[in-house]
Amino acid sequence: MPSKLFSPFKLRDLQIRNRIGVSPMCMYSAQDGVPNSWHLVHLGSRAVGGAGLVIFEATGVSPEGRISPGCLGLWNESQMNAMKPIVSFIREQGAVAGIQLAHAGRKASHDLAWKGGGRLSAQEGGWTTVAPSAIPFSKEESKPLALDIDGIKKIVQDFKTATARALTAGFEVIELHMAHGYLMHEFLSPLSNHRTDEFGGSLENRMRLPLTLVDEVRTIIPNTQPLFVRISATDWADGGWDLEQSIHFAKELKKRGVDLIDCSSGGLVEHQKIPVGPEFQVPFSSEIRKRAELPTAAVGLITDPLSAENILNLGNADLILLGREELRDPHWPLHAAKKLGVEIQWPVQYERAKI
Repeated sequence: MPSKLFSPFKLRDLQIRNRIGVSPMCMYSAQDGVPNSWHLVHLGSRAVGGAGLVIFEATGVSPEGRISPGCLGLWNESQMNAMKPIVSFIREQGAVAGIQLAHAGRKASHDLAWKGGGRLSAQEGGWTTVAPSAIPFSKEESKPLALDIDGIKKIVQDFKTATARALTAGFEVIELHMAHGYLMHEFLSPLSNHRTDEFGGSLENRMRLPLTLVDEVRTIIPNTQPLFVRISATDWADGGWDLEQSIHFAKELKKRGVDLIDCSSGGLVEHQKIPVGPEFQVPFSSEIRKRAELPTAAVGLITDPLSAENILNLGNADLILLGREELRDPHWPLHAAKKLGVEIQWPVQYERAKI
């Protein structure tokens, strides 16, 4: 049988050469939000390695929207211009370049991961964080500033402006980050959103800002290009965001022109209890795909080509996104094709090693 993993994947007018994508993973290596040679080599090597889609890491739509001072940004022209050659290189290798636009909310202003990732004070170069409600992520952290209506409007405009820059830079896939406890997820979950206005309380109100954001961003993106949304399908915590709410949300996203749901989970609260294991998030992708009737991406401890093939053949996802496995092996797709007995084109520079 032909391989589903290595079959083309089309969304709107965009065709991706296979069903393997590199999940957005923070590198904490930018300077003032500007990518550099690290990002070119890191992202470019994944395109050389055969991935169909390479998604840039969570990219702050504003300085205060970054997770850390080392995160990418897209709030100015210098950042956009530095991304252009990386996007071009990815395209030259036959892959599609995507970008995940994000605002970290109350989880912003943290140190680099290898320095412990702790909250940065003002003296350490930190900044004031914002959230739907003045509820800190942990007892050790200071309260974020609860956004007022003007602040909410600015967030939407920041995403729109960053989207326009991303398109100018040549990105063919835009993904909005609404997972992992960052700002849009904070609005969705009743554990972090205690507002009493039109942006809090009922499910409809908690979805209002994320859906407004999608409406506004979709007006910027050409009808020929797809829009992805990454969600945390569950908070893994009592009384929080869960799969049923995610399915309802996915149906609303579909109405507004979202083309694929990137299905992750967790990240909102410290007391989450995640049963981590191989393919532990695939059931979320499967349920959302079937019940919302929308394409999905599966992510999370998917490491074996046979498993990835099986996920697709069972109809549990349309796209496989790899994170840590791509860090371990940037040529995973080339090796996966060999294991599955699929003949694919290698980079001409590497063909002498193809056995």
